[in-house]
Amino acid sequence: MKDDSSYHIREYKPEDESGWLRCRVLAFLDTSYFDDVYPKKERYESPAIELVAESDGIIVGLIDVECEEKPGSICSPSNSLDDHLAGMIWHLAVHPDYRRIGIATGLIDEAVRRARDIDIERFEAWTRDDVITRKWYGSQGFKLVQSYYHVYLKLSDMETAGICSNSELKPYKVFAHYLGEDREFLSQFSRVHECVRFDLILNSIGK
Repeated sequence: MKDDSSYHIREYKPEDESGWLRCRVLAFLDTSYFDDVYPKKERYESPAIELVAESDGIIVGLIDVECEEKPGSICSPSNSLDDHLAGMIWHLAVHPDYRRIGIATGLIDEAVRRARDIDIERFEAWTRDDVITRKWYGSQGFKLVQSYYHVYLKLSDMETAGICSNSELKPYKVFAHYLGEDREFLSQFSRVHECVRFDLILNSIGK
């Protein structure tokens, strides 16, 4: 584990893409997102806060927040804040060799500072059923708002679920969203993840 003076946070640059991709893959490898691999970094139509943490020329942390220019254009409804601008955290990752030295917190803090400058009042983030990740969001002031399920079906699961194929098109793997609450129904599938939404109200963080 590195010490907390071994990195600095700055804006993402196009030449960081390869290092950004490597950092993201390594960060997710021991989580339930282990197979969520990107060959290219996303580009955003709306204004975005794109930051990296760098150490000795290596990208060791990253955060991407796409920010609304019109309320509700990117993020989910939020009752009393529906008329306010929000930002979606699409990516937040830390290289496994640089965990637990405050990089993720530093990235969030800097993203919050920049978001306030453009009148963003809420951050939205989604994650799965990784206990450490959920606890970390809670420690940063995020509140769990809602959840649903990600379901991965292999061939035997699809046969059980009655998903049909024909002679020309034969699905062997399917990724699905389940919005119900029947846990017994989900138990028949080999890989299921609860996907949860966390919200951070930016005005609740001391300026």
